[in-house]
Amino acid sequence: MNNAENSPITIVMKHNELRSIGHNIADSLASGIGLLIGVYEIDVFGEARKSPEGFITVDFLKGSTIDGHPSKSLVKAIGLYRDALPELCKKHGASVSSFKKLTARYSDDSFGRQVIVVVKDKDGCHSTDKYVGSPLKYVKTLDSLGRVRTKRKQPR
Repeated sequence: MNNAENSPITIVMKHNELRSIGHNIADSLASGIGLLIGVYEIDVFGEARKSPEGFITVDFLKGSTIDGHPSKSLVKAIGLYRDALPELCKKHGASVSSFKKLTARYSDDSFGRQVIVVVKDKDGCHSTDKYVGSPLKYVKTLDSLGRVRTKRKQPR
């Protein structure tokens, strides 16, 4: 018996919704305004540039950083994002418990502003998406025929 709840299509669709949530929360922090947590001025890219590692990795589930040396103000903002995550998930018809991992690595170097968002769901599906700029957009590349394509890493 093939239950739609357990089909691969449903799992990928659910995972893609979690990817969308990951993009939204990472983009909110990247924007520098922090509307998701109330108007809160943040410069995660500036702090990443100043960090000895050259980047800051945020764990949105724990409300902490994994890499980098954020300011007290950024640490507070990251905690507020963790607190706002359940409501964001609810708006998307998901739950925080659907995530096993939700991180974003922010960097700003000679290649510009970059964010790598990693999402792993409770079913083991894993994806890594790279965004550039602000607002965050997928990296664009040319295919073998010279057409512009969105470069995405698909869920595993």
